[in-house]
Amino acid sequence: MDENERLEPHDKERRDFLSCLGSAIACGAAAVAANSVASPATAATPATAAAAEPAIPGYDWSKHQWGFGVDAEKCIGCLRCVEACKKENNVALDPNHFRTWVERYVTLQNEDKARIDSQADPVNIAASPKEGEYRFANRYKDANVEKAFFVPKLCNHCTNPACVQVCPTGATYKTADGVVVIDHTYCIGCQYCVQACPYGARFFNEEKNVTDKCTWCYHRITKGLQPACVEVCPVGARVFGDRNDKQSPISQFIQNSRVRVLRPETGNAPNVFYVGIDKDVI
Repeated sequence: MDENERLEPHDKERRDFLSCLGSAIACGAAAVAANSVASPATAATPATAAAAEPAIPGYDWSKHQWGFGVDAEKCIGCLRCVEACKKENNVALDPNHFRTWVERYVTLQNEDKARIDSQADPVNIAASPKEGEYRFANRYKDANVEKAFFVPKLCNHCTNPACVQVCPTGATYKTADGVVVIDHTYCIGCQYCVQACPYGARFFNEEKNVTDKCTWCYHRITKGLQPACVEVCPVGARVFGDRNDKQSPISQFIQNSRVRVLRPETGNAPNVFYVGIDKDVI
């Protein structure tokens, strides 16, 4: 049995997709290097001007501009999104590698600063039933809680992504439809992008010696599907869509809500928009 036969169907789709991206990255790498010191206005799409479109049947990446929304007022911290992401994208089930994660912010009475933990916190790991399933421990059941909420986090697919600017090989680049992707064929595992990301959205895959992160399930959205985390959210806390379509869920979310982005002072210009978060969230 050859390698293609051993792959699950969605695994093969992703591998085939990344394979066709390889040729685009090859010519895009030079453009990345040339634009590494560009101004924010020109750094928005440093590789796409030279990159050839990948051959994705029925998809024109020049006609879309994807965006993501998070409603922290709705999120219940069930962590189904985290589990779905790991399964969909073959992320290691251990508590150290995540393409998306959820943080809990709890402010107790007489405390000015929120306490923050995620599913990777040791107490929460101990409260989880088994590897690959995640829970938040009920550690505040006897505390005087003044405010508490959950905040899903993921790659922000920035307009001016710092990770693209520092990648020496062009493995990380931004597509014309606004998604930042990694071609592992070109990734040398230097981890410059991990250090450059101000959101902690990248991790290093020790087994494959490459970096990894959320891609908004690019293999799904280019076929008209939703990212796995959006699809499984039981309360609609995650919103995704095409910002070129003014009636899309994300366009309506931005238009009808008072949204903000994380760490705007970095100049990365994130494309993940939040509702219901405060100054404690960075």
